[in-house]
Amino acid sequence: MYMERTTGKTTTEKIQEDVADLTLERTLEQIAPCDEVASGIAGKRWDSIAKPLHSLGWLEDVIVRIAGAQHSPQVRTEKKILVPMCADNGVVAEGVTQTGQEVTAIVAENFLDEKSCAAIMCRLGGADIRPIDIGMAVDTPRVEKRKIAYGTKNFAREPAMTRGEAVCAVETGIRLACELAREGYDLIATGEMGIGNTTTSSAVAAALLGVPAQEMTGRGAGLSSDGLSRKVRVIQDALERWELSRKDPLTVLSCVGGFDLAGIAGLFLGGAYCRIPDRLAARCSSVAALLAVRLCPASVGYMIATHVSREPAARRVLDALGLVPALDAGMCLGEGSGAVATFPLIDMAAEIYHRMSTFEQIQVEAYQELK
Repeated sequence: MYMERTTGKTTTEKIQEDVADLTLERTLEQIAPCDEVASGIAGKRWDSIAKPLHSLGWLEDVIVRIAGAQHSPQVRTEKKILVPMCADNGVVAEGVTQTGQEVTAIVAENFLDEKSCAAIMCRLGGADIRPIDIGMAVDTPRVEKRKIAYGTKNFAREPAMTRGEAVCAVETGIRLACELAREGYDLIATGEMGIGNTTTSSAVAAALLGVPAQEMTGRGAGLSSDGLSRKVRVIQDALERWELSRKDPLTVLSCVGGFDLAGIAGLFLGGAYCRIPDRLAARCSSVAALLAVRLCPASVGYMIATHVSREPAARRVLDALGLVPALDAGMCLGEGSGAVATFPLIDMAAEIYHRMSTFEQIQVEAYQELK
């Protein structure tokens, strides 16, 4: 290879401890900032490659970001996985969705039969897929069970979950990320499946950003105008009832969140702890990322924004995170489909980064950064 691996504690060394003992508090204490030296080396490598400076845009930026997250300019992107967190939300009882909770379990099983969009995209993008039942209302035959409860409560009537359940769900995501690191995964794409989760994610985003529900809430999977008005009202009532704009992230999560959001936030925190870049797409994953960053600001350096959903809150959340997505394709499917769509882009970027000739090698004068 053209450069040596940076020194320091490796990912393998970092996760040798018993994952079962890894708590939220311990994780937050041990997440280190990304390695700016590794990022700088990766940036210089791009500048030395025989092409106009910065001409690959996001493709260059994402490799630099991965280098910093992996704490090494020897960027690794070969082994990839999508983890859809599957959970149900009690707030669907308020008529905020077009379909019922039974759809969650059906789609969760479809991930394993390559009958969902995200599963088909994973095959084409060279990624594995591992759906997790973190809180579905029913049990299914094959989806891996890490269930906190059989769905959340209806937050229009009571808090969605206890604070203990919220912490447990986040820790479930943390431990899963560490297990994936042990299995050698280089990149984790986050996804979700859960009827009603655009309602929970809108509520969490509105609370964390301190804005009215109307500004953060969309039609989800095709609500009518009356349904959208009802959805906004349910969220705004909860925001005001518990004064959530003034509360800490775990309180917001426990009052109006979902187990899928909590688990994805844990994946982000666990990925940061284990130095695995996590890829966020669509609205639910980005809101979970915002939760993670509110718990640990340093975790944002390990996140890669892949796609911006057309749901109202999506761009505002990414702006709050300071992240620039690769795609704006008008998608709002969820499942992690936006993240998986950029796997081929990252593969191409990594191949160019590692293999393309430098100006020196082809004996051409290098481009200079002009002001």
